[in-house]
Amino acid sequence: MQGIVPSLNTPFDISGAIDHDALRKLVHHTIDAGCGGMLGLAVAGEASTFSFDEKTDVIATVSDATANRIPFIASVTAPQISESLELARFARSHRVPGICIQLPRELAGSGRRDFLRELGTAAPDIVMVQDLDWTGSGLSVDEIVALHGCIPRFSWLKIETQRAGPKYSAVLKATKGALNVCGGWAVTQLMDAMARGVHAFIPTGLEHVYVAIYRHYKSGNITDARKLFERVLPILNFSNQDVNISIRFFKELRKAQGLFGTSKCRIPGACFDPVQQVEADVALDAALRLEHEIARRS
Repeated sequence: MQGIVPSLNTPFDISGAIDHDALRKLVHHTIDAGCGGMLGLAVAGEASTFSFDEKTDVIATVSDATANRIPFIASVTAPQISESLELARFARSHRVPGICIQLPRELAGSGRRDFLRELGTAAPDIVMVQDLDWTGSGLSVDEIVALHGCIPRFSWLKIETQRAGPKYSAVLKATKGALNVCGGWAVTQLMDAMARGVHAFIPTGLEHVYVAIYRHYKSGNITDARKLFERVLPILNFSNQDVNISIRFFKELRKAQGLFGTSKCRIPGACFDPVQQVEADVALDAALRLEHEIARRS
């Protein structure tokens, strides 16, 4: 699993129910764009608003639509440890290649180790730990190394912390590259991350564009990779000012692309005020034109 592994938005119909037909469209779009995998039920998917049954329904739909063409990683982060374990078992029973987990905040030290070990026995082959800390440095490199050393299925780390770039390098060095590292929210530092040897990147939206940037870079055409990335930056300048704004923006993009029937969000803060709507329209127009241009070439 390398390259672009986007975090999927979840489409809702006008009533707020999950639109599984639109979700299948998004899966096919992601695969057709050349992505190396996909992540579901994460922050971008608004999974914190889902019931247990809704989560299992999404896992089943995405797994069926993917049909093992590229790896699907299902987030099993949940308010209760028992729910995370049950979701991991469900994912494994549906032949989902891997799961992603944010370690429970109430656990520390040996508690984290014991939980991750138990999760590893319930999980599919891949366990990805989400190292998420919006305002701090997240898990220590020493703890990451220790967990990786004692839990064989812990083979991926999704870093979303302050100063993500140096942490990518520190983890890769400390594990001698044995722990796969991917970046999420720090997509604005994409060029920096590729230079550090990060294995995968988890943005939302603009799949054709990110795949093209990644392919340029990996083929040694760094100049074209940088030029194309610089065309994305004005879009990210609007979309990534806040995680809820990002969710709403990329749902608007999915709707404009004909993938979603609505841009409805369950997260209360996922909305634009009148000034933001003007700026969103400008960024959406740029995103649509760029995606269409790159998709047409590929």
